[in-house]
This record gives sequence, structure tokens and C-alpha cells, in this order.
Amino acid sequence: MISVVILISGRGSNMASLLAAVDAGTLPVRIAAVLANRPDAGGLETAAARGVPTGVVDHRQFASREDFDTAMAAAIDAFAPELVVLAGFMRILGEAFVRHYDGRLINIHPSLLPTFPGLHTHRRALSEGVRIHGCTVHFVTPDLDHGPIIVQAAVPVLDGDDEDTLAARVLAHEHQVYALAVRWFAEGRLRVHAGRVVLDSPQSKCGALIAPQTFAG
Repeated sequence: MISVVILISGRGSNMASLLAAVDAGTLPVRIAAVLANRPDAGGLETAAARGVPTGVVDHRQFASREDFDTAMAAAIDAFAPELVVLAGFMRILGEAFVRHYDGRLINIHPSLLPTFPGLHTHRRALSEGVRIHGCTVHFVTPDLDHGPIIVQAAVPVLDGDDEDTLAARVLAHEHQVYALAVRWFAEGRLRVHAGRVVLDSPQSKCGALIAPQTFAG
């Protein structure tokens, strides 16, 4: 069973969904720790209530991004994880940090990458008038919101949607596909070939799997 460290910045809803999957027996990993860059991150209390070790590396206490990255890496490495999971971690990580965890650092982003990287993805999707939106789990590279795609989930953009309704529909799928991606990693079924994720299974030999919602009507 692999060891996982989760990084958060806020309430950690994706973190909570991973913990719930572990408790349910559908995610065969050990959550070694939940670490945050903010002492007021609500997810710390959630993790502690489940008996998961928690810690804070407050980015405001460091003079540079590099110093923060070094301290955060030291906090992570104290738990010797095989996988580091970004779950609403709202700090841009430097190249040295990302390279240190190459191939074992994953993130979830609330859009169908490569569209809408960065912030305010739901607002931008509505502004552009797209009819399909979603989320992406990917390996992290030094480029922001970029890297080999593990799995995506698509949802329809409905007439009358606003940022809140669209975000809620996407978030429900985030909770499903993040646990799925972590499970595939834990099972040793993910590999990267020529910049693409390959899922080793009898049924599929391609990465960037789409898990679309069934559209009614």
C-alpha cells in the first residue's frame, strides 16, 4: 500500500473525498499526512478529526518562493510518500520542487485542460459560451496547469448556469475522478509515454480518458 501526502490551502473538499474513499475501502492507499500553506485551512481540522497527521508550512513566513518550496519539500519528505497530491493547493510551485517529485506529483484542475488554465475557470467557460466543461487530473510539470493528463470528466454547461451551479456540477465529478486517478497510480497502472499517460489495463491502452456525464435529452 503506497503512502500519500496531500497538500491543501483551504477547506479541502477533494482531500475529504479521498479520505472518504480510503475509509470506504475503494482507495488502497495510506494518507500519511495533510499539509497546508495556511494555518487557517479548514481541511486541516477535517483531516485531524479522521486521525490523519497534519502540518502547516506558512508561505507568509518565507522571504522567497524558493525558501518556501524547500521547507514544504522537507515537511513532505519527512513522511516519505510515494505520491504527493495537490488538492486545492493555491501556490505556484517552483521548478526545483516539481522536478524533485517528478512522476509522483499530481493535481486536479477545474477545466478540461488545456482550455482555461489558471483561475476563474467557470467564469471564463461561461463567458466563452462553451457547451462542455469539466475537470482534469494530471501529472504536474513546471508549466502551470500543464502536464500529462491522467483522466478528465466532462459535464454539460446548461442554459441558466452561473459560476456557482457550474462549479458544483464540476466538483461532484472532481471527487470521483481524483480518487480514480490516485487508485490507478497506487495500482501501478499509470505510465507516461511520449508525453501521454497510458493506462495499463486489458480494456484500454490510452491515456487522457474521458469520463463524460450522460447528457439527458
